Amino acid sequence: MTHVLIVGSGPTGLTLAIELARRGVDLRIVEKSPEPPTGVRGKGLQPRTLEVFDDLGVVDEILATGREYPSLRSYQGDQVIWEGRMDELREPSADVPYPNLIMQPQWRTEQILRDRLAELGHEVEFGAEVTGFEQDADGVTVTLGSGERIRCAYLVGADGGRSVVRKQLGVGFVGDTFEDERMLLADIRTGDLDREHWHVWGSPAEQKIYFTICPLPNTDIFQLVAPYTGDDDLIALVAEHAPHVRIEEILWRSEYRVNIRMADRFRVGRVFLAGDAAHVHTPAGGQGLNTGVQDAYNLGWKLAIGTEALLDTYEDERMAVAAHVLGLSTRLYREQANKRGDDTNQLGLAYLGSPLSVGERGGERLGALFAEQRGTGFLLLADTETKYPFTVLPPLDGQEGVILVRPDGYIGYHGDESGLSAYLSGFGIAAPLADAER
Repeated sequence: MTHVLIVGSGPTGLTLAIELARRGVDLRIVEKSPEPPTGVRGKGLQPRTLEVFDDLGVVDEILATGREYPSLRSYQGDQVIWEGRMDELREPSADVPYPNLIMQPQWRTEQILRDRLAELGHEVEFGAEVTGFEQDADGVTVTLGSGERIRCAYLVGADGGRSVVRKQLGVGFVGDTFEDERMLLADIRTGDLDREHWHVWGSPAEQKIYFTICPLPNTDIFQLVAPYTGDDDLIALVAEHAPHVRIEEILWRSEYRVNIRMADRFRVGRVFLAGDAAHVHTPAGGQGLNTGVQDAYNLGWKLAIGTEALLDTYEDERMAVAAHVLGLSTRLYREQANKRGDDTNQLGLAYLGSPLSVGERGGERLGALFAEQRGTGFLLLADTETKYPFTVLPPLDGQEGVILVRPDGYIGYHGDESGLSAYLSGFGIAAPLADAER
């Protein structure tokens, strides 16, 4: 019996698979597509996601092959009319080791994650489509298109906005799809633009963007994005507004409809939803991919421990975050805001009010001791003689009480040590070691 079956091999599913694999949890990850996708799609990795990728052991490769976002250069025809940045570049610090948004084509992010998963002994099973499942008190039986039936303790649907898992669960997907608001995306080659700027054509007077062309790091490819106006001839569109730019080749293209939706449940029994299967966003602010990675990072350690009280907190914590992020990305989209920074970097997201968050700082991101947090365990900051089954370090300067940091870097408990044992046992996490175990 497989402990966890993950459906979908995008960044969400892959992050969850790595998180489980490094904990020794038996898993399978299946993907209906016959091979990995090639399109750029999402390309922005937020600072909080980079912290997660540090913990998962992939951030060095992400940074080596990606880059900070280039400056914007706006044109009318072939004349530059404005230059500037969508974000403010910042230097790393002790509490924010990765302060800047990193551009990385999604296909490469997924490749790096697949390689890390392979190092941990697991491979994505491509061409494996889930056609149905049934759950009972003891597990879930999943049927694949091949006829194979897989028995698992838990099923996670990370299979995108059209999630088969969500649909079969009967979970509502509340929100709107704006059929008349569409975007065209294409990966193109051109030799007529420099690769140090994100090139933009539009009408400042009308506050209208005709299209943008962005260079992708460590490739010879640009990503073209344009509002769909009924004419999908991208070569003609570019020729009309930028006659000096010739598209030499269109390598991949897709049409995107503006969707703003969230599932009304993230958990039904032994089945969980994560990433786009649980929430879909406008592209504004670069939130969708990153929120899915955070879903997986939240869920992975809870599935590994597996107590009901702990698993119940996934829906509580991540639904609140998804609702907040949906509101943010929708506002940025409606305002056509290009700025990126504290609102979008996801460093300020917290689990305040969660049953897992106790005490004055409960639910906050610790924002310190990143090297010490790497790995799968809890971290206790306390001056104590009691033996605990996780790493114990001295308190932070000015710290009052004890602080227990969850494996995902958020503070679970902050208060008197006398209350810590009850907190731990209440979620079935761990307990102080008895004298005979010390």
